[in-house]
Amino acid sequence: MSKWTLADMPDQWGKTVIVTGANSGLGFEVTKAFAEKGATVVMACRSVEKGEQAVTKIQQSVPNADLDVRECDLASLESVRVFAEAFKEDYDELHVLCNNAGVMAIPRQETQDGFEMQFGVNHLGHFALTGHLLDTLHETEGETRVVTQSSGLHERGEMDFEDLHGEQSYDEWDAYAQSKLANVLFAYEFDRLLDEAEIENVLSVVCHPGYAATNLQRRGPEQSGSTLRLWMMKAANAVLAQSAAKGALPMLYAATAYDVAGGEYVGPGGLMDMRGYPEKQRSSDRSYDVGTAERLWEVSEELTGVEYDFGVRATLDGREGR
Repeated sequence: MSKWTLADMPDQWGKTVIVTGANSGLGFEVTKAFAEKGATVVMACRSVEKGEQAVTKIQQSVPNADLDVRECDLASLESVRVFAEAFKEDYDELHVLCNNAGVMAIPRQETQDGFEMQFGVNHLGHFALTGHLLDTLHETEGETRVVTQSSGLHERGEMDFEDLHGEQSYDEWDAYAQSKLANVLFAYEFDRLLDEAEIENVLSVVCHPGYAATNLQRRGPEQSGSTLRLWMMKAANAVLAQSAAKGALPMLYAATAYDVAGGEYVGPGGLMDMRGYPEKQRSSDRSYDVGTAERLWEVSEELTGVEYDFGVRATLDGREGR
């Protein structure tokens, strides 16, 4: 694959895009790139104030950026529902949904709905958001895409369905890896269900940024009060990480490149898949386990109360479609 950059990103005039976690890090860079290419970007942010600060920064280099900041706290299913309903009241089309926001390796906390924070925000919040917006994606003319941000650390992940929320045993990195594996399993199962329902215009794609220098790495050490871990993270960012702008390229490629198909996995193709230009890759063996993906989907619907409406569904393996 050639070295795909923002110069290769197709024009986005007339398109509407949602980016979660749009006010900082990878989400900020993804938002800025879409704005530069002419899209209307709805910035789904936990803090509207920080979202507005991001708008000011983006407009310094993209004066005509069409940006709409809205509150969306992925740690609250009610906030996700309200955001989605308000979006559908104001917009008739959705061309790209970037499920980008996330938390990483934080001390155990719970969302407003009682989910372990990393699993709740990184997976369940985005699962609910996508489900609420599926009808708009499907009804939008032409091809639409849902791009879910995972991590190379999903390879470490295992789905512990007996203790999904780390109530019996909790390790912050294991919880993060589980949530990132859930992102990949979700994206692949979503793609399979779209195919089964013969919904051809909606693509589900998954990506990872490699090792990108963002504020994400700082939050865990800061919340745990570990000065040593914070220092180590800063040193690793300085030596190993690529910029957030470079780390945003896999998501932008997955969201806009013409040769992307549903069910593909995109990441940087350089050193140990941690940096470099985006390319199509293979995710972990666990991420292709259909049985695990089906179980995760069922559990996710049960926990969030969000059931995807795929319309008339054919039977799958002798069972009625969910």
